[in-house]
Amino acid sequence: MAENENLLELKNIVYSFHTYGGDVKAVRDVSFNVRKGEILGIVGESGCGKSVTAQCILRLNPEPPGFFSGGEILYKGQDILKMSKKEIRKIRGGEIGFVFQDPMTSLNPTMRVGAQIEEVFVGREGYSKAEVKKKALEIMKLVGINDTEKRYRQYPHELSGGMKQRIMIAIALVSRPSLIICDEPTTSLDVTIEAQILDLLMELREKLGTSIIMITHDLGVIARLCDRVVVMYGGKIVERGTVQELFYETAHPYTQGLMDSIAKLDTEKGTKLKPIEGTPPDLFSPPVGCPFAARCDYCMDICNEELPQSYRISKEHRTSCWLQHELAPQTEFKRELYKEGDVK
Repeated sequence: MAENENLLELKNIVYSFHTYGGDVKAVRDVSFNVRKGEILGIVGESGCGKSVTAQCILRLNPEPPGFFSGGEILYKGQDILKMSKKEIRKIRGGEIGFVFQDPMTSLNPTMRVGAQIEEVFVGREGYSKAEVKKKALEIMKLVGINDTEKRYRQYPHELSGGMKQRIMIAIALVSRPSLIICDEPTTSLDVTIEAQILDLLMELREKLGTSIIMITHDLGVIARLCDRVVVMYGGKIVERGTVQELFYETAHPYTQGLMDSIAKLDTEKGTKLKPIEGTPPDLFSPPVGCPFAARCDYCMDICNEELPQSYRISKEHRTSCWLQHELAPQTEFKRELYKEGDVK
């Protein structure tokens, strides 16, 4: 597979949940790709659809109440949505690993750590018990766990938070997958352990060539770890591009709002952070126009009436915002649009 060839591609995914109050339209026409060996970040507020989108890739959302209304999920050219349960089980853990959000509750408290790592091989032929244990110990060492024989026999409650997260990463890596999906893997950890986990993921990418999807609301994590970024809001992608483009050539008010709401190194003591006023849209009945219109300081009439089209600013950088339209007023977000043949 060529370096820039797509390992994974989501095309126009629409995913909803049946509830007593109606259908929650959690993911609305989402498309993106992941290339071999890259780290792709997915960022946004809680409830924007990040985790649901990630779990759609491995069909981890319960169906029902969840259901797909359209789209394709192509892994190495094969559509996961057309696979049988047996075929998907081979991909889960084998081809694609998943690191869940909270290591404190994701591990089974009644099972020893070694047995949980080895569970990936249950139902797979061609591995003896000794080979499976050897692989488990090897991957524990790879993720920075010392005294592996001792840890192998311990229960989750005997481990620290950072050690539990390393075990979660070991579980995701034990079969040497091509892709790992990390769903906010550092949320419950202190900053020192968070730094160690991020260093570990970067090291594993270098050693194994593994592609990573990093789901987070922390722009610091995105800046440190990722090659490209997808910004989600209201179940839709509102901006995407390289890390450099997203941080220094921001083209959507929501992306700028996320950056303005965090403290920076030069933020003076006592300075109040600037929140994004308002609340996210109701996904029982999503707005017909831009999902961010109700909270946007730059909202125009058309923003409430029609979904914005996708504007291409460079080869990688796109945004869905009416402020890029030629008839829109001049603002800090207005960018020169990309034309085929442009160098940028």
